Amino acid sequence: MLIDAHCHLDDEQFNNDRDAVISRAHDAGVRFIINAGADLASSRAAVTLAENYKSIYAVVGIHPQHAASFDQNTLNAIRELAQQRKVIGIGEIGLDFHYADGAPRAVQEYALNAQLDLAEELGKPVVIHDRDAHIEIMNMIAQRNGKPRGMLHCFSGNLEMAHQAMALGWFISFAGSVTFKNAKALQEIARALPLNHLIIETDSPYLSPMRGKRNEPGHVALVAKKIAELKEIPTSSVEQATTENIARLFGLK
Repeated sequence: MLIDAHCHLDDEQFNNDRDAVISRAHDAGVRFIINAGADLASSRAAVTLAENYKSIYAVVGIHPQHAASFDQNTLNAIRELAQQRKVIGIGEIGLDFHYADGAPRAVQEYALNAQLDLAEELGKPVVIHDRDAHIEIMNMIAQRNGKPRGMLHCFSGNLEMAHQAMALGWFISFAGSVTFKNAKALQEIARALPLNHLIIETDSPYLSPMRGKRNEPGHVALVAKKIAELKEIPTSSVEQATTENIARLFGLK
């Protein structure tokens, strides 16, 4: 059994064959799919998907690239969505200092802090987006003593950062990028980390393990296979451990 811990099935790239994509995921052994919001519209779409498909759950939140529009009304809307039956976390939230045309850093940090407060208030785990903001993300997590807990989505930090996060009870998530030929540093991190803190995801339709093709939740099996190869252990061991980790973090049965 597999769980795709993070994807964007509401993306328009799936508009023509979403049912078939979900069916292929089930055929690949994917029991649950966690769909992440990035703004209010996609968060609402994630909730609708979760309501319409038994195997889909949602996390809702405002991505740092949309932080410029974040205000109290936005936070109230996310709070309302987060209390829906199949919403199991707050995300995709975080910091992204890569793009110069993104929201100012102070604005991103305000939005992230407000949503971390909300997650702690509601007792929900969080899904963190971190791009070129490793120090700032770790400082914010450490200041909160690991509350709320969550996963570092599509991990891009170093081994030291991973160990710091794990010490606070966080999980490290690997996507299709761990399969890329030029991802040697990321692969060494995946090889070194203990299974009890690993999570796997697709981030589909992005970061496809099948280069040149659209990614989809069923490809999470390829992520599990690559990590097993790196660790020189059976793929079933990775599947079981990551499924248990995701279920434990998000309260899935």
